[in-house]
Amino acid sequence: MIMAGKTHSKIKFLQDNKQVVYSLILMIVIPGALIFNTWLLSGYFRNTVDQSIHDKAIAIGLSINTSLADKLDSPEAVQSFIDNWQKYSEETKMLDVMYLEKDSFKLVASIDKERVGEIDSDLPIDPAACMISWKNGRPLAQKVFSQGSNNPYWLVLMPLTDLQGEKKALLAMEFSTDFVSFNLMGALVKSYLILMLTVVLIILLLYVNSHLFEYSILYNKIKEIDAMKDDFISIASHELRTPVVAIKGFASMIIEESQSLALNEKMREYVGIISASADRLAMLIEDLLNVSRIDQGRFKMDLKEIDAWPVIEETLKEFTPQANEKKLALSCVLEPGSKTIVLIDRDRFKQSLINVIGNAVKYTPSGSVEVRARSKGKSFTVTVKDTGIGMTAKEREHLFDKFYRIKKKETEDIIGTGLGLWITRQMIGLMKGSISVDSIERVGSQVTIELPLAG
Repeated sequence: MIMAGKTHSKIKFLQDNKQVVYSLILMIVIPGALIFNTWLLSGYFRNTVDQSIHDKAIAIGLSINTSLADKLDSPEAVQSFIDNWQKYSEETKMLDVMYLEKDSFKLVASIDKERVGEIDSDLPIDPAACMISWKNGRPLAQKVFSQGSNNPYWLVLMPLTDLQGEKKALLAMEFSTDFVSFNLMGALVKSYLILMLTVVLIILLLYVNSHLFEYSILYNKIKEIDAMKDDFISIASHELRTPVVAIKGFASMIIEESQSLALNEKMREYVGIISASADRLAMLIEDLLNVSRIDQGRFKMDLKEIDAWPVIEETLKEFTPQANEKKLALSCVLEPGSKTIVLIDRDRFKQSLINVIGNAVKYTPSGSVEVRARSKGKSFTVTVKDTGIGMTAKEREHLFDKFYRIKKKETEDIIGTGLGLWITRQMIGLMKGSISVDSIERVGSQVTIELPLAG
């Protein structure tokens, strides 16, 4: 049972990570294909070289026949030709000219003069092969291996004819292939060395790239965990909504009926804290749900042609109590002649404004927060400018990252999740718009939202 479980786990691992199987196949197929291709080419090359040597050997035999055509009746003249031939042809290791006497061939001229006079039975040549070449009247060339040697040579048997075409003698020639074999072997050795180097490089490359497969496996695991996280956040957030709504509802009822319930000032303060905490918790749950919806592609937009300016004024008024508490100058300006009808989701646009203006109010200890709107070309632009703590260029790079919060002394007591601007950017993007930020540390920040005008 344990072995079956392990086998099943391995099969599932390979099914889930097909790239591992592909890499193993490549590590076998690519070197194997290179080796097979080199083997085929070397075999083809050898055959081509053998055919070339065969043709050359026959051609040499024919040229000898042409040179001896008028000398075949004189063994002395033939011997003189062989002596001269040996000086210029190192490849010819044996050159014998034989006459047919009865049923045997007698050696009448040779490079090895001591063998002159021997008959074919004493010669290192098959008498039957000699007779076949003589009777057929055609050259016979074959590759022969010397006894105790791996180096082959070509044996050429050819009837020699006179000027009238009458057969007069038989030529037996050994044509050495040492030079060609040496060069061929050198070329093949180099070819196989290059092949081995190529195979090693491919294996090393695939080995190095195996780390990419590890990262791919890790990435799949992270995706799986990320999906589980999204599911958990979605389920947990939905489950938390009900008790939070109940807490908010009962806290509101207690505040409204505080007179009839005879609550003292301290108790009303506690209930107010409960209500405010429930509001913050409800906002956090909503942010988490939005993150989950966006990540899973379930975030819905109801785009309509809407007048954006009233939404901006309405949102800004909601922050008046907080601004007054911090003695901030809160203002909004619509540039004259600006078009304000945009194609947006009203609720998502307002939520984006709440996140941006809320951040401006939170991170501005003193001074002002100004919201300015205008249209230019086909775009409607909302700019939120504050005189807050600002940020560095490095902090600005990560401002729209998920869960990112600026950590410095001035932000220690400011509550937040680091999700607001990330969600805002996603929502603005889904409304075919863009959001950007400019900021100088200890001077202030300016966030710009740009949306397409209707039509």
